[in-house]
Amino acid sequence: MKYFIIYIICSFNVGSISAQIFDVDTIKFSGASDKRINLVILGDGYQTLELPQFITDATNFSNTLFNQSPFLEYAEYFNVYAIKVPSNESGADHPGTATDINETGITPIFVDTYFNATFDAFNIHRFLFYGIDYTDAIPAETKIRSVLTDNFPTYDQTLILVNSSIYGGTGGEFPMASTGTSANEIAIHELGHSLFDLKDEYYPGDALASEATNMTQETNPSLIKWKNWIGVNSIGIYPYGTSGVPATWHRPHQTCKMRYLGVPFCSVCKEGIIEKIHALVSPLDSYTPISNTVSNSNFPIDFNLNLIKPIPNTLESSWSLNAVSFATNVDDVSILETDLNAGLNDLTVVITDNTPLLKVTNHETIHLYTVTWTIDNTSLGIKAIESDSNNLSIAIYPNPTNTIVNFKIESEKDINLKIDLISLDGKKIKTVSVSNYETHEVDISNLSQGIYMANFYANNVLVASEKLVKQ
Repeated sequence: MKYFIIYIICSFNVGSISAQIFDVDTIKFSGASDKRINLVILGDGYQTLELPQFITDATNFSNTLFNQSPFLEYAEYFNVYAIKVPSNESGADHPGTATDINETGITPIFVDTYFNATFDAFNIHRFLFYGIDYTDAIPAETKIRSVLTDNFPTYDQTLILVNSSIYGGTGGEFPMASTGTSANEIAIHELGHSLFDLKDEYYPGDALASEATNMTQETNPSLIKWKNWIGVNSIGIYPYGTSGVPATWHRPHQTCKMRYLGVPFCSVCKEGIIEKIHALVSPLDSYTPISNTVSNSNFPIDFNLNLIKPIPNTLESSWSLNAVSFATNVDDVSILETDLNAGLNDLTVVITDNTPLLKVTNHETIHLYTVTWTIDNTSLGIKAIESDSNNLSIAIYPNPTNTIVNFKIESEKDINLKIDLISLDGKKIKTVSVSNYETHEVDISNLSQGIYMANFYANNVLVASEKLVKQ
């Protein structure tokens, strides 16, 4: 809420700042900005002659980030840019007002930097922020928004690197980190907060404790949000403390990067990061043919996917022609004249990510990406081909359950999904229809305990199957 308030205040002042255009360097380019997550790095406390060092620092950070899982596997989903903003002086403010350590005798330091980088923010020595508190940060935040708007308005996340060897950083909407010891680890940790909504796995204080991907008050192993990981890679249910409020909150791991620097993200945090990547970026970079690019074509007709592939590639594709399985796990198919019916034919491909970094069995949310080509086949040849792509998220919760299960879909296109509940012996138990952005509640209290399959159909094409456990 605090950032929303600041944004409202800034919106009244931003018009008074003249547009300033700075040089933008490309640190890492994977593809078009509208098909990637764009990380934009700003520098503070770098004078004009020090801007080459800023680019070196930004490059070092990028290299460190994409050498760590899961960014290593999903590196092709990101672009990284650096905006070279010069400061009048080097370094950052250090007013010596921290109360968490004894700063008696420290000579206060104040330097003229573009974004007002300041140690001792909120009276904590290692807190490096663009102001001593939220009120003091308002002018700098206005500048940050202005620089981004004028130089890279399509950013997804911003990181501010500060030209200081002193350990420090903060999270929030615009995370900030120094360039001293462990600087890259600080920055990656802070991005865990800002871009991927992860919580600290050391106790952050009562005011910041809340339900999140890697923080919960749930203790039932069958209900906890990371239930699929329990017992794998040291994932468990660990209290933040031994007494009081901290003892009521739990983390999934004892040595995750969200608790300690210099260690990997735990499996639960990796999964949360990948889920956010899937929510922001489709693995479908492009496809051919697109609508109206093929007319009266000769057979065979080629259909192609250009996918953004993880490393190693874990994407799977399932092709169907007129709702009948046609091919699997290929990027290209060819259609013969004998494959088509007279009139309209639908060729659909469903793309999913089968990475072992996601525990998709009983996972609450499934991400699907589809392309459908409608082929108008006449006696004179192909009259037209129309194409359409779609991104869908399907949620099933709670799972396991003994009474009610909820189905929810979120789709770029306004569609309905048909859901068939199937017993393990192949009998259809129930059929329901779910509209876009609708949560559909289904009572399964009368079903016997056991495992059922939920089959999801879009336009009669099976797009997903998930296990549903009735307790």
